[in-house]
Amino acid sequence: MNDISDTLNHAGANAGLPSQTRRFGRVNWMGLWTLYTKEVKRFWRVGPQTLLAPVVSNLLYLTVFVFAFAENRAGGADGFITFLIPGLIMLGILNNSSANSSSSMMTGKMMGSIIDVLMPPLSHVELALGYIFGAATRGFCVAVFTAIVLSIFGLTWPMHWWAVLYFGVSAALMLGMVGLLSGIWAEKFDQLAVVNQFVILPLSFLSGTFYSITVLPEIWQKIILFNPLFYLIDGFRFGFLGTSDGHVMTGVIVSAVINIILFLVCLRVLKSGWRLKA
Repeated sequence: MNDISDTLNHAGANAGLPSQTRRFGRVNWMGLWTLYTKEVKRFWRVGPQTLLAPVVSNLLYLTVFVFAFAENRAGGADGFITFLIPGLIMLGILNNSSANSSSSMMTGKMMGSIIDVLMPPLSHVELALGYIFGAATRGFCVAVFTAIVLSIFGLTWPMHWWAVLYFGVSAALMLGMVGLLSGIWAEKFDQLAVVNQFVILPLSFLSGTFYSITVLPEIWQKIILFNPLFYLIDGFRFGFLGTSDGHVMTGVIVSAVINIILFLVCLRVLKSGWRLKA
């Protein structure tokens, strides 16, 4: 009984076990794959809610903005649609990557099923990768479905595939990590909603998703340059259209630095067991 009690009381200790105590080699590939597939199956089982709903939302955004503003913009409706669609695809990546990891972690904590993830011989690195890659996969799926549906209205073939892939992957990983940290930090769903509504949503909407920042006053153009999501959306749009409002290479560096910092923070938090261990 004492051994069982010690195991339960230190359920998260596996995240910090040294590699020599494990029988799976340096990486527990089976455990990592199991956690990843669990995360994927979790959102795939409710596809109408997690995959179809974001596509419908983006289609509504496209309809509203085209009817409201297209005629007042240079290039008319066709030019505005071509400009808007990459931003909507990126918006789907940002929102859904964050939502997947945050809701998964929060649900596990609230229902007590997080113990089933912490007890297996998974290191803190493997835990982080499983959650982050699962979140990124949902973001990719939403992006692909959105691109297929919106291509009917005027999505152009990418001019720079490297930019589409780099900024798409960077966005999915970045918001997957933000969602993971949010889920660990929050102790109830109300706190999680605060992060989504007052941090992620404003940053994503005020990042050039629906407009070029060149239409803004100069002071606002400078302020938006401090928004990391601007570089993701601007670089992603550059991949499709070949034009950008900012410096693409600056976006490459900024997104890489932020992702590295976020990943290190995720590792530190998971290794410490903060708000995960009883």
